[in-house]
Amino acid sequence: MTATHPVKVHTGIRVTMRDGVELNVRITRPDAPGRFPGVMEYHPYRRLAAALPNYRDEYPPVVPYLAEHGYAVFVADMFGEGNGPVGTEDPLEFLKPFMADVATMRRRIAAGLDTLTREADRRAIGYINRRAAIGFCFGGLNVLDLARTGADVAAVVSMHGTLATPEPAKRGEIKAAVLAVHGAADPIAPKAERDAFEAEMTAAGARWALLTFGDVVHAFTDPQANHAGVAVYNEPATRHGYALAHAFIADAFAGRL
Repeated sequence: MTATHPVKVHTGIRVTMRDGVELNVRITRPDAPGRFPGVMEYHPYRRLAAALPNYRDEYPPVVPYLAEHGYAVFVADMFGEGNGPVGTEDPLEFLKPFMADVATMRRRIAAGLDTLTREADRRAIGYINRRAAIGFCFGGLNVLDLARTGADVAAVVSMHGTLATPEPAKRGEIKAAVLAVHGAADPIAPKAERDAFEAEMTAAGARWALLTFGDVVHAFTDPQANHAGVAVYNEPATRHGYALAHAFIADAFAGRL
């Protein structure tokens, strides 16, 4: 798909949680007048602390991709200011306490969505009733949990995210259309987890889809991922995954799902 908009980036937006943790939020949007549909992007484990001079160099690159195609994209730091990884940790060990405290993380995830809505309206750049979410890795779990809370969003897209949860959705709780894009050889969320996810979505009565790329492992959208058998960048899977995510979100906003 051809890019249609230059992009503008807003930084330095803060939201304070009830427990005092401060979340850092960034907006990437079309550099054009008017309002745009809002997409909340929940970040992966490895996330840049500050915007780069060239927004195209950021990971995940789906943020500028979506902004170029007409969306106001909000990126929220779910770890809290000063609590993010420095790059030397074991990712699974670092994420364990965040993943274990489901209630706290779901409150933070909801706060990110509230920030999208409030800032989109205050800055007159987004529609408060046209919202979606996309997430990668840990952020993929975040958007699925957002859907599990019954959030009023049109769609959520999880890219190589954790699919399992100790608190699955109950029948009728999920309002959003749900898309998960995954690698068949991903050891972080293997087939048993995918099967459990499918069963959960079906039991909840959700509108859902799962696209699985054969022989693709974890973190396939990350150009720096190069851990054989665990996490490896895959350009075709990234390209097709982004195109499907864009089409899925657009169809959800248009009421075609």
